[in-house]
Amino acid sequence: MKYISTRGNAPALSFSDILLGGLAPDGGLYLPETYPQVSKATLAQWRKLSYAELAYEIFSLYVDDIPAADLKALVAKTYTAQTYHFSRDPAKAGDITPLTMLEPGLHLLELSNGPTLAFKDMAMQLLGNLFEYVLARRGQQINILGATSGDTGSAAEYAMRGKAGVRVFMLSPDGKMSAFQRAQMYSLQDENIYNIAIRGMFDDAQDIVKAVSNDAGFKAEYKIGAVNSINWARVMAQVVYYFKGYFEATVSEDEQVSFCVPSGNFGNICAGHVARMMGLPIARLVCATNENDVLDEFFRTGVYRPRQTAETYVTSSPSMDISKASNFERFVFDLVGRDSAKVRELWSKVDAGGSFDLSQTPFFARLPEFGFLSGSSSHGDRLATIRYCWDRYRTLIDTHTADGLKVALEVRDEAVPMLVLETAQAVKFAETIQEALDLQAPRPAELEGIEKLPQRVEVMDPDTDAVKAYIRARC
Repeated sequence: MKYISTRGNAPALSFSDILLGGLAPDGGLYLPETYPQVSKATLAQWRKLSYAELAYEIFSLYVDDIPAADLKALVAKTYTAQTYHFSRDPAKAGDITPLTMLEPGLHLLELSNGPTLAFKDMAMQLLGNLFEYVLARRGQQINILGATSGDTGSAAEYAMRGKAGVRVFMLSPDGKMSAFQRAQMYSLQDENIYNIAIRGMFDDAQDIVKAVSNDAGFKAEYKIGAVNSINWARVMAQVVYYFKGYFEATVSEDEQVSFCVPSGNFGNICAGHVARMMGLPIARLVCATNENDVLDEFFRTGVYRPRQTAETYVTSSPSMDISKASNFERFVFDLVGRDSAKVRELWSKVDAGGSFDLSQTPFFARLPEFGFLSGSSSHGDRLATIRYCWDRYRTLIDTHTADGLKVALEVRDEAVPMLVLETAQAVKFAETIQEALDLQAPRPAELEGIEKLPQRVEVMDPDTDAVKAYIRARC
């Protein structure tokens, strides 16, 4: 299996090469040359597999440069009941991604039972083990540079802390995350973890990461890698829970399901798109946004118009306060028939601060083939949905999952099971839970008092050269 850039001006590479490289040298994102196809017979064979066994089968379709026995060991090491044990239902602790039925045909797929209580753990724990393995084989080191709007940062740092040959430099928007999210990241004292709070929004931090990654000389000299969802391995790992959720919600391969996915950077729902392209019977992929509704606007109108920093709202679902969705380029690559020249044309406008309009093109007319719907949510919607879910189902959800549930209820076809992807546990956004329900969100005992721990973070202006100097001084 070789991987190609969405922009077509980079060499095809192996899985291990793109794992360490992140962004392609031409500024594009890597995707497999083709999507492996999964038959109904294969789905039937996979239905009874454990999560780790299923992950191995799927990864084997995409990874051919790691010996099978080693890959199986890495996957088994990653997906254990000990790592993913924070389920809201003690009876399901250790189920990795248990399904919670709210009512017949409406479910929550729990993805937030890992060490940082967010769905990012599902892929990031694997990345930590993959990085350590590949670096050891090659006798190399890597300096991971990432940007987070909330959950990616802590998941990456918990996955990489203490890993041999790995340093992490994580950028986050200063003061824009919840107190719990900040504490999870900034309280880590591991010598290989560096937190940088950028005075600005997530998009400012993400722009710096892209600028550094596009400096080929600096990237090569300081071995810069990525754990954001621009890294294909992140998306690949997330594909697994779409299959697992499908199996949990159905009894035969003749059934379809729909997924509603809270989405800011388009990584989580991009994995659903990949699963559907592989042959998983997904009727609809519903993209749920908050007030930063760039993605919803595209699916409704065909216009992709990233906002400027001043136009980005600070919301109570902060992990989706994103106006430039990095992974959206992967989907558009497929939408335009994998025409890299067309992608280069479109993203030349985006990279210059502009937008593009596909509404009058054959590409937008093809959109129904891909099964996408969308919707958006506001702070008031969020509070109302948290209350509704608690009052009706006695189930406590976080703010981002509330965005998903709100949109799912609006577009749901009751003939097809709807799975809302739960993206985090409510305690990560305790302030909004308090506002909605006037109660304290429960938290695992080992995370009590995390906000009071000493914090270690460097606050900087959104200056690419300053971030480079910071990295250089520590390498």
